[in-house]
Amino acid sequence: MAASVDGSTLEEVRAGLVAKIGENIQVRRFASRGGGGTTTGAYIHMNRIGVLVEIEGGSEELCTDIAMHVAAMNPAYATKDDVPTEDIEKEREILTAQVADSGKPEDIVKKMVEGRLNKFLSENCLVSQQYVKTNDKTVGKLLEENGAKMIGFTRIAVGEGIEKKVDDFAAEVAAMAKGGK
Repeated sequence: MAASVDGSTLEEVRAGLVAKIGENIQVRRFASRGGGGTTTGAYIHMNRIGVLVEIEGGSEELCTDIAMHVAAMNPAYATKDDVPTEDIEKEREILTAQVADSGKPEDIVKKMVEGRLNKFLSENCLVSQQYVKTNDKTVGKLLEENGAKMIGFTRIAVGEGIEKKVDDFAAEVAAMAKGGK
């Protein structure tokens, strides 16, 4: 954990907080964005969801507004170009299976699948989503109006990725009953 936070390493900051609070703190993950020529912004929602947004052009305020949108809508991808080919093909297979039994001609089925695939992409790509603050334009249109281009975003939620132990009480009792006889 050699990342720098306000002139100290992340480990030094963590150790200082452990000493101050008296509770063990573990850093499971962290993210950073930004570089030369890009604009970044962050938004933290109720200390549970953190979002970093990076755009080319635009302002920090625009980044923060888009980060707020990402926290609310949780898009899977920034742009259609970010969607892996495997995900598109998997979704296309699912959609084809859904409409295959419709009895429609093959060319109509293809158009239905492509239409539904475009809907899937518009719902899951940030730049295609309706901007949540105004609901009158897409995030892509908002970026365009402000002379900006989406680079990417990172969204982290508290507890995300933690595996929860599932207890099967009935199986536990049955195992104890077998062991006792």
